[in-house]
Amino acid sequence: MVKHIVLWKAKDSASGKDKQENLELMKERIEGLKDKIPEILHIEVGINVNQSGAAYDVGLYSEFRDLDALEVYQKHPAHVEVAGFVTDITDSRVVLDYNV
Repeated sequence: MVKHIVLWKAKDSASGKDKQENLELMKERIEGLKDKIPEILHIEVGINVNQSGAAYDVGLYSEFRDLDALEVYQKHPAHVEVAGFVTDITDSRVVLDYNV
């Protein structure tokens, strides 16, 4: 199994919405991928509640059968569409993929 973790820092505003509105929309759209991409075994998105300057704004935790399934997910048109939105509303991203 592969666990896929991503953290983002969001822009204060983008696409005509403030940060919180965009984070909530981001959460909804990413979690909605579960119904569109069968390779996703588990997916959840959390919006940060920690006020530390070192904290990221939103995090993704997801699970896939293997690296091939993760690659299918990443290339899926529904993921590509959501990733475009996420890129527009965020400033930075870190990723961790690991086998268990």
